[in-house]
Amino acid sequence: MKIAMWSGPRNLSTALMYAFAARGDCAVWDEPFYAAYLRETGIDHPMRPEIIANHESDPAKVAAGCIGKIPKQQSLFYQKHMTLHMIPQFDRGFMRHLANVFLIRHPARVVASYAKKREGPTLMDIGFVQQAQLFDEVAEWSGHPPPVIDSADIRANPRSALTRLCAALGIPFTDKMLSWPVGPKPCDGVWAPHWYGAVHRSSGFEDPEGPLPELDDAYQKIVDQALPFYQKLVAHKM
Repeated sequence: MKIAMWSGPRNLSTALMYAFAARGDCAVWDEPFYAAYLRETGIDHPMRPEIIANHESDPAKVAAGCIGKIPKQQSLFYQKHMTLHMIPQFDRGFMRHLANVFLIRHPARVVASYAKKREGPTLMDIGFVQQAQLFDEVAEWSGHPPPVIDSADIRANPRSALTRLCAALGIPFTDKMLSWPVGPKPCDGVWAPHWYGAVHRSSGFEDPEGPLPELDDAYQKIVDQALPFYQKLVAHKM
């Protein structure tokens, strides 16, 4: 089985990738379209030259890899996708050959976390608009809403949330998904030193988060713009 997990940045997405990598039967791929997205859009991101130099930037080749042979003779292939990377110029036909799942997090938490790593984010930087669009596309051609999992639910009760996720995918849950070694991982993209500091210090999912962060007016405006797209997917979460 090939699993595509679609989220915006700062959504607990790397921790969830580590959980699947820890299973022992699952190959993982960290943000397959990142280099292609940067090359096509020209957008300035931290470590842009290194990302393009070290990762495949031809979107057609990336898509072929997503639906090709599963690496390392594993039975599962987990792909951590960023919704903002799937720009209109890229052919999305490959998605029909994957089990598509959507990972969500409250926009206030996303904006607060993202702004610590890259200043001045816009609505399109955090992926909520694109996530809702992709969700609708998958629902339309599949005939039913795809699974949605909330990062808050994972942090509140990892075992319960991941058990439900695995059931939705038709794969067995294993306790191995609840912990991983501290530090960088072989599956990390070259961008990990900039973005993955906190998750590299972890060995499992952190405790539930506290109250929503307070944001200045500019960032709160982005949150308010993102909320309708987030709430659309909340209505379908498992």
